[in-house]
Amino acid sequence: MRFYTQRALLALFVTCHAGIAAAQNTAPAPAAAQPGQVTASGTVPDEATKAAVLAKLREVYGADRVVDQIAVGPVAMPANWNGYVQKLITPDLRQISRGQLKIDGSNVSLRGEVANEALRQRIASNVATNLNPTYTVNNGLRVSAAEQALLDNTLANRTVEFEFGKATLTPTGRAILDEMVAAMQKLKGRRIEIIGHTDSAGLRASNVSLSQARAATVKAYLAAHGIAEENLSASGQGPDRPIASNDTAEGRARNRRIEFRLAQ
Repeated sequence: MRFYTQRALLALFVTCHAGIAAAQNTAPAPAAAQPGQVTASGTVPDEATKAAVLAKLREVYGADRVVDQIAVGPVAMPANWNGYVQKLITPDLRQISRGQLKIDGSNVSLRGEVANEALRQRIASNVATNLNPTYTVNNGLRVSAAEQALLDNTLANRTVEFEFGKATLTPTGRAILDEMVAAMQKLKGRRIEIIGHTDSAGLRASNVSLSQARAATVKAYLAAHGIAEENLSASGQGPDRPIASNDTAEGRARNRRIEFRLAQ
């Protein structure tokens, strides 16, 4: 079953398997998404199952938003399949954008974007606890790019500066981190990876060690200024992930950087 929202595509495919052999059925092609509509399509084994799925969708989204394109075909259900589908169609689905929930017999996969890490974990946990152990769940939910963009835009392609060859922040570096603290406070408990990088000058082992030390310094600074330490991790990549050529002074300066990544 597929359904579309006014913000982005959210697809729920429903296909039942009979034993080991998969029943091959082609669902109706979905209509073009309309603002505010939820278009549902797919194949279910009988009218009762179809009615139950549509009723649950209408309960969650509102009857006027659900457009029925569900087909009835010669497929069989795993035990209590309809009951498990009912448990998966919850108001949490309204929090997912650009996503897909696929229920293929006893295989469930979830894709799409959510607003924050806490919501991602809650939805994934609810899906898992609502199913029995015979179901396989593939959780592909990710946090909205908007949150990563907040970090990227705050850093604004600037370099967190350190004293030459050391893990000691310069005043300019501290000023940038003060701005990062303000941005991270808006993320409300999100886990953030702090990744140190260097240029390729010198020994690789020394560069890896320096990048790790600098990332640890940044982590300590952020924790001392109000960001929960348990939400921060620090690692060093040394010269292994350059973003510019190490053949020029400008390129080497760009490669000596701190990267901030939302943990997925």
